[in-house]
Amino acid sequence: MDLGIKGKAALVVASSQGLGKAIAKELVEEGANVVIASRNEQQLQQVKQELLALGKGDVEYIKTDITNVEEIKAMVQKVKDTYGRLDILVNNAGGPPAGNFEDMDDEKWQQSFELNLLSYIRIIRESLPLLKKNGGRIINIASSSIKEPIPGLILSNTFRTGIVGLSKSLAEELAPYSILINTVGPGRIATDRITHLDRVTAEKTGKSLEEVEQEQLQSIPLKRYGQPEEFAKFVAFLASNANSYVTGSSFLIDGGKVKSI
Repeated sequence: MDLGIKGKAALVVASSQGLGKAIAKELVEEGANVVIASRNEQQLQQVKQELLALGKGDVEYIKTDITNVEEIKAMVQKVKDTYGRLDILVNNAGGPPAGNFEDMDDEKWQQSFELNLLSYIRIIRESLPLLKKNGGRIINIASSSIKEPIPGLILSNTFRTGIVGLSKSLAEELAPYSILINTVGPGRIATDRITHLDRVTAEKTGKSLEEVEQEQLQSIPLKRYGQPEEFAKFVAFLASNANSYVTGSSFLIDGGKVKSI
């Protein structure tokens, strides 16, 4: 299937590793021109070279702290200055700290709000003038907690569901401009984030990391963790011209782990 992404301009946030990097790679493979962004400039330089070596789309990067308003503005300006347009916006952010309600003080709540929800709001607002010119796609990366809260992740459970409300509301507001917006929640995808969460569980329960992983695998019908590339392919579809009628929806890429309907 030709996704119709070739020559499109994309911004993929938090893309120096993990799911963001996999998404950027998939878009470049399809011929998109991509600006990658994160706080780690050294990793961004390395990822840029890796993606350019594919010989498909162009790649640029900008070091960005998405909790900083001015750096968000500079990030979107980088896309405008480099490609003169923006067709695909992929919002992404590192996960908040693990913990229960009584573990979290005001500072942790505020930090997570700014990183995991307010940043998405600000990036979309800054990107809209460019997206409105030709229509486009916005994909907000969240978590499987948008469908089923995850024990010990109170911050994620709270702010990831806020992303769903934002996306659903904007679907109607942005439809007149031919902008489609959707939310995608990863389940147990094999990234450093999942390894970290498994280690936290192991420390709390006194189990080995291997025991925790095996327990998790038994809760997944497919009996394995997903790969970042599998997740990225679905995001690329939502970002493409092949998706012409899906907006305001939320999807899980979790191997069937979440049982809710």
